[in-house]
Amino acid sequence: MQLAIYCLVYPILWVISKLPWRIFYFFSTCIYVLVYYIIGYRRKTVTENLQLAFPEKDKNEINRIRKASYKHMCDMFLEMIRSLSISEKEIVERFHITNLDAIVTLENKNRSIITMMGHYNSYEWTNSIDLISKFRCVGIYKPIKNKYFDRLVHRIRGRFDARLIPSAKVFRQMTLDQRKENPELSLYGLISDQSPKLTHATFWTDFMGIKVPAFVGGEVLSRRLDLSIFYLHVEKVKRGYYEATLVPISEDPKNEEEYAITKKFIRLLEAQIRQKPENYLWTHKRWKHRNAEPIKNAVVS
Repeated sequence: MQLAIYCLVYPILWVISKLPWRIFYFFSTCIYVLVYYIIGYRRKTVTENLQLAFPEKDKNEINRIRKASYKHMCDMFLEMIRSLSISEKEIVERFHITNLDAIVTLENKNRSIITMMGHYNSYEWTNSIDLISKFRCVGIYKPIKNKYFDRLVHRIRGRFDARLIPSAKVFRQMTLDQRKENPELSLYGLISDQSPKLTHATFWTDFMGIKVPAFVGGEVLSRRLDLSIFYLHVEKVKRGYYEATLVPISEDPKNEEEYAITKKFIRLLEAQIRQKPENYLWTHKRWKHRNAEPIKNAVVS
């Protein structure tokens, strides 16, 4: 059954990925109308999240942000599909790194780095960094149950020689990477605004003014492996075009106060969300544990 579904869907995805850009984004708008107005995908969740994060905004403004966020979400989904066939020239033009000189400086140090990202603007095209630097992008991802679509995700996100590590194996694999005699120069990308399981929630802090458990994997890895850690600040210039900047969080993680790295990441992400909330992925149930009690020995800040 899994193979049958894949064989049915894959040709459609391939055709979509080859559409001329203007038609491609017109199709994205059609998907938006279907998802938002007809299916109503997670509209209740999105509305609740926006009301929690922006209690000061009235109903009209919440509705405006909600509609715009669905348009952006559909663009993001289609842009991931576009990665099946996008050329090197196109992806570099459409995902521009603003501080290339900083990347060159990091390359000269010959040390791998960690980048923390949120579900904000584009994170699907970060593998373009492979094409303009010596770093090999390494994405951390959650495997899909359908093994054929999981392979497709590898193919899409592994374009331009990027590498993927399943989230369940990230600590072990990154440790093995860095213990090699001549470790590969890697840029590890972690989406760090997920909601951890309550049993793994060791640190609680405010996110958009709401106390929730925070994902601390980036901080733990940077301390353990002594790797500089950055925030990938991505701005949407216009539809289909992004500008990304590596913002330093810590170049000496071992000497940072505990959870300082995580808190700085959250503040940087919050600043972007408050500036343009429509470019955040509000369909995630990020605040689902807000009323839960922290587990014993968890730190609350």
